[in-house]
Amino acid sequence: MRARYRPLITGVAAIALLVGSVSCGDVVRQGRAPVIIVIDDLTAASGADPGALGGFLLSDVQTLVDQTVGGQTVSVPVIFNDVAQATMRLIPKDGGNGATNLNPTPWNAVTINRYRINYVRADGKNTYGVDVPFPVDGAVTATLTATPSVVPFEIVRHQQKLEQPLRSLANFGGRLFISTIAEITFYGADVMGNEIQAKGTISVSFSDYADPD
Repeated sequence: MRARYRPLITGVAAIALLVGSVSCGDVVRQGRAPVIIVIDDLTAASGADPGALGGFLLSDVQTLVDQTVGGQTVSVPVIFNDVAQATMRLIPKDGGNGATNLNPTPWNAVTINRYRINYVRADGKNTYGVDVPFPVDGAVTATLTATPSVVPFEIVRHQQKLEQPLRSLANFGGRLFISTIAEITFYGADVMGNEIQAKGTISVSFSDYADPD
């Protein structure tokens, strides 16, 4: 009788172990904070026209700007950094477990303090400095609550356009386009010191685009 039930007991133990592993993994991903950061919107704009925010970014590696030199108007290549903003808010982790108050309290407020951007290509060619720009880290400070907050940040820096592989796009110097997905991870902590993070993505295509009038 004991031998007959042994496989069933072993299977139950395995299921329990699996459930425990999944729960542990979820804790590792979500952290100990009682809230989750939700990214409602992620938009970006070329530095040459920072007010034209959209759901994807056409990043111009250089822009020709008319300037007066010696009494004559000439077109001078200028490099702009590109800008972006994320709309974020907090929701409680236990909102689906019968909680009646779905708004995080002030004690659950989260302060974002930095972000990291990693650029990847869909074709799998992701060698930094050859196929895609190197990842970048940036500092940003914003306090998140249940009310959506707009957090501005820099998505493409000046120096990235002076480094490979973006430098080879200027004046169509051997390459035309580099299409990537920018993975932006925001890091922060709640007032109790519990670390928390959230990731958003946006398409970024680099080229030497036609310049605005």
